[in-house]
Amino acid sequence: MSLIQIQGVKKSFQGNEVIKGLDYNLEKGKCIALLGPNGAGKTTTLRMLSGIMKPTKGSITFSDAKKDGDIRHLIGYLPQFPVFYDWMSGIEFLQYVGKLAGLTNKEAKERSIELLELVGISDAKNRRVGKYSGGMKQRLGIAQAIIHRPQLVMLDEPVSALDPFGRREVLELLEGLKKETTILFSTHILNDAEEVCDEILFLHNGEIVESGTMEDLRERHQQAKIDLIFRKKTADMESTFKNHTLTQSILVDGNRISVFVTNVEQARKGFLKLISENDWQLDKFEISSMTLEDVFMKVVGK
Repeated sequence: MSLIQIQGVKKSFQGNEVIKGLDYNLEKGKCIALLGPNGAGKTTTLRMLSGIMKPTKGSITFSDAKKDGDIRHLIGYLPQFPVFYDWMSGIEFLQYVGKLAGLTNKEAKERSIELLELVGISDAKNRRVGKYSGGMKQRLGIAQAIIHRPQLVMLDEPVSALDPFGRREVLELLEGLKKETTILFSTHILNDAEEVCDEILFLHNGEIVESGTMEDLRERHQQAKIDLIFRKKTADMESTFKNHTLTQSILVDGNRISVFVTNVEQARKGFLKLISENDWQLDKFEISSMTLEDVFMKVVGK
C-alpha cells in the first residue's frame, strides 16, 4: 500500500536545480535506503518529504494526511546533525518532545520509558544527554523521532558520524525498528544499506537513476566479476584489461582492478596467461558477484 506519492518533484536554489525530477511511490512497511554520494540531493529530498522545505515544482502527497495537509502526525525525522538540550536527562528530553508531539504527561512518560528500553539506553535514562556517547545520542534521536508512533521515520545519514561501535549499535536498532514502522534513511555508505534495507533508491545528480530490492538490482545488472590486486600497478595494465575482448567494463581503485566479463572461465584462463606473460606481480585473483557498490558505479556510469 502506498504511503507517499512523489510526482515530478524539483528543487532549485538561486536558479540552480539540485533536484531534477523525482517520481516515486513509497510503500508502507519497508526499510528503504536513499543512496548517493555527498551532494546528490539526499538531505534536500528528505527535507521536502518532511515538509521543512517546499518543492519548486511537483507534488508530494501523503495518503493519510489531514484535510488541511498537516503531516506532522505521520512522520518522524532525525536530521544529520541533531541538537539536544545537554542539560536534560534522556528521559526528560523524550518526555519534553512527547508533549510537543501532543501526548499527555502520562502518555509521554510511559512512552519515554518504553522507547528508552527499545533503543537500549534505559540504564542511562537519568544521565544528562551531554554525557552521552555519539551512538547513544543517535539512539535517543531515533527514539524522539518515533515517540508519537509515526507511519514513516526519516533518518538523514544516521551513522555517518559514528565510530564503528556506534555505527553497529544504530544499524542493529534499525533492523529491529523495521518491524514497527516504515523507515527511509539516507546514506553514502553502501554496505549499511545492503545490510539492513529492503529496497534501495539510487540518487545521482538530483535524480533517481535506479530503484528496487537488492535481488532486483543484482538480477538487472549482474555480471561476472574478476578482482585483481597487484603488488604494483604498471601504466599499461588498465588499458590492457579495458581493451580485452572478454571485458565489458572495469573499475580501478589504486592497485585493484575489477573486471566485468562476458565469460568468466575464458577470462580466468586468459587473464592469468596475460599476467604471467607480462610478469605482473599479482597478490590476489578472485571471482565474485557484484556488490551494491559495483551496481551503483555501473548505474551512474563511472
